[in-house]
Amino acid sequence: MSSPSQWSLPEQGVRFLTPVFMLEQLHRHPLTRDCYPTAMGYYPAARGHRMRRRRHDDNLLIYCVEGHGRLRAADQRLSVGPGDLLLLPQGLPHSYAADSAQPWTLYWVHFQGVSSRVFMEYLGYRDNRLVIPVGLAPGLSAAFHSLLAVSRTGYSSKAFINAANHCRHLFTQFALEANRQRATHASGLDLEAIQATMRDNIHASLELEQLAAVAHLSKYHFASRYKALTGYSPIQHFLHMKMEYACQLLDSSDLPIKAIAAAAGYSDPLYFSRLFRRTVGMSPRAYRSSVRK
Repeated sequence: MSSPSQWSLPEQGVRFLTPVFMLEQLHRHPLTRDCYPTAMGYYPAARGHRMRRRRHDDNLLIYCVEGHGRLRAADQRLSVGPGDLLLLPQGLPHSYAADSAQPWTLYWVHFQGVSSRVFMEYLGYRDNRLVIPVGLAPGLSAAFHSLLAVSRTGYSSKAFINAANHCRHLFTQFALEANRQRATHASGLDLEAIQATMRDNIHASLELEQLAAVAHLSKYHFASRYKALTGYSPIQHFLHMKMEYACQLLDSSDLPIKAIAAAAGYSDPLYFSRLFRRTVGMSPRAYRSSVRK
């Protein structure tokens, strides 16, 4: 395992290493061997913090929430600021340091496992892309604090199994936030505003022109950018939202199918049922029966 920084820990800081006997358990356990934390921590206003590793045995994720710092790796010199995620894969020599005037505040986790490389790539590491903008999301900081709670469990095996799976969930949260950042900044699309418009009109219908107008783009450019970001056309995604809403009503109410179709914006219940079956894989009645068994 790569050793964390020996930087002097401040009063509010946290630095926790998973003990060797627990690492051996996590490496063998079927619920954790894919990905598990080997060390983790929180460094607030980390003045004087610096690290250099010629050998790196773990994968390392660092999330900067305040201040600034710098990273050097893979022949790159990179600035790091609030909302940046650093991805340092196993085997990559590197060095990093806090800015002397505005030292960074960091959450970090070292991790291992047979699927570690898959997680790094899912987070955005490819072609030596080491710094990923994910923005400042309170949910990410809260998730890190939940992960750090394992340091107060007396080395409980079940707590570490939970932490390992919490770690996986944290990584997928980061990937979602990174995608939102790309959608907002790189493409010029405000996905949240567009999808809020979809939710606000869940009881009605929307044309592609109306959604494109929210994005201030032509129909062609809007549809192309939206599909590139989400994997779906805008109208198909809107359909999926409607079907999700219909599923909620089928499960939580006793409304007849005709009323649920109308609530989802369809005046023809037969047409609604065909769309529902095509999307969900069963009829609305069959869905209601399956969730209420």
